[in-house]
Amino acid sequence: MVKMSEHINFSHYSVLLKESVDALAPEKGGIYADLTLGGGGHSLEILKRMPQDSRLIAFDQDIDAITASKIRLHDYIDRVTFVNENFSNLAFTLKSLEIASLDGVVIDLGVSSYQLDTPERGFSYMHDAPLDMRMNKCSGISAYDVVNTYSKDTLKKIIYEYGEEKFAPRIAAKIEAARQLKPIETTFELVSIIRSAMPDGGRSAEKHPAKRTFQAIRIEVNNELGVIKPAILAAASALKPGCRLAVITFHSLEDRLVKNLFSSLVNPCTCPPDFPVCVCGKKPIAKHVTHKPVLPCKNELDENSRSRSAKLRIIEKI
Repeated sequence: MVKMSEHINFSHYSVLLKESVDALAPEKGGIYADLTLGGGGHSLEILKRMPQDSRLIAFDQDIDAITASKIRLHDYIDRVTFVNENFSNLAFTLKSLEIASLDGVVIDLGVSSYQLDTPERGFSYMHDAPLDMRMNKCSGISAYDVVNTYSKDTLKKIIYEYGEEKFAPRIAAKIEAARQLKPIETTFELVSIIRSAMPDGGRSAEKHPAKRTFQAIRIEVNNELGVIKPAILAAASALKPGCRLAVITFHSLEDRLVKNLFSSLVNPCTCPPDFPVCVCGKKPIAKHVTHKPVLPCKNELDENSRSRSAKLRIIEKI
């Protein structure tokens, strides 16, 4: 088993960095929010560009991210307010900080490289570690709890829906059988069980057999999909007219949710299509800046293979 790191090296390649920060235009100044601080890459670029009298609100539920980013952002520390909260609490936080509006918001929904590459965090199927996967190390539920206490049917549902894993029934059955003998405690124990559930020919040469199941459990542990809607609605509500919200997603479940939320802000009308005029009274509060998602360029893909699934969507407040 890998020993705990003696220091925090919260490295993270900031995907679609230029494209997302360009969209916010921090050069005009104001109050900006980075709702997923992570390694601080997007925050640093925003701070470099914005005037000295501007302010950045930086959210992260992982205290390790905040600790490391305080060092990385040291030269601009007087302009940053760090918030150790899940970004779904944006509306409450802005109220408590007495901030009435924002001039730009960026959300990078990807898991940080630090979390994936630090074995003891238990996110990765490539390192042996205790099953954990909590982005907030103080939160109650862990991957161990999900794997060992959820019913077989619930596990099957999570793995199928959140991991889009076609072998979910087989994997859930193997997990149930294994935990009847002893608790499943480590990532490699779970990987071995997942491998045993794969039929001959069911393993892709390009993808690790545990990739989808680990994604599904991580999403469940951190309620990753459930927190997106309140954050986006709060961000859109707080933006000043003419200001933008940029959201980077990394898998189809996130992207579909963001796409639909953006569409509901751009065209909230619920009247039947054959109605000659709108009678519901719901008016757009935003417009699309990108009708199709922005994808990483070839150079970025060459530099960082983890960016291959990234998509950037941008809306502007009306």
